Amino acid sequence: MAGEARVRERAAARADRGGAGQARPAPGGRRVREPQLTRTRSRAGTVVARTSGLLGLSSTRRAAILAIVVCALALTVAVPLRNYVAQRQELAAVQEQQRALAVEVAQLEEQKARLSNPDEVAAEARSRLGYVRPGEVPYVVQLPDTPSAADVEAARKGTPWYRTLWSDVTEGAPR
Repeated sequence: MAGEARVRERAAARADRGGAGQARPAPGGRRVREPQLTRTRSRAGTVVARTSGLLGLSSTRRAAILAIVVCALALTVAVPLRNYVAQRQELAAVQEQQRALAVEVAQLEEQKARLSNPDEVAAEARSRLGYVRPGEVPYVVQLPDTPSAADVEAARKGTPWYRTLWSDVTEGAPR
């Protein structure tokens, strides 16, 4: 019964549109059926048509909700990822520091092994501390210190201008 009502409604709709798809009498007495324009729906079109009413939301609102969900997921992943990267950098720095300390320990172990020899200790004492063996005569050579340019300039600033002028005239200007 419901099917018959639908058929009647469709027939009435066709009649309202000018009888599209209805048979008309041809001039020769034959009825010729006019081509009916049909709307074909693809499978994707039916899926879109069925889901367009999903939750009563328009496609724009659904896109906005999807964008919000994607941003929330990105923020949820961003903080742990940042912590992971920071910890990896810290770990690399600590490993580099550990390598440097291992090199320093190796150098100190080598120096310790070298200084365990009494002859090496005696040579270090003679060169660093100035020790001499019994019966040796130590000589210390002291070279005079040459004044630096800053010392000369400081000494010049302490003298009055007329003495500097007189010394330049009598001795010649420093070059």
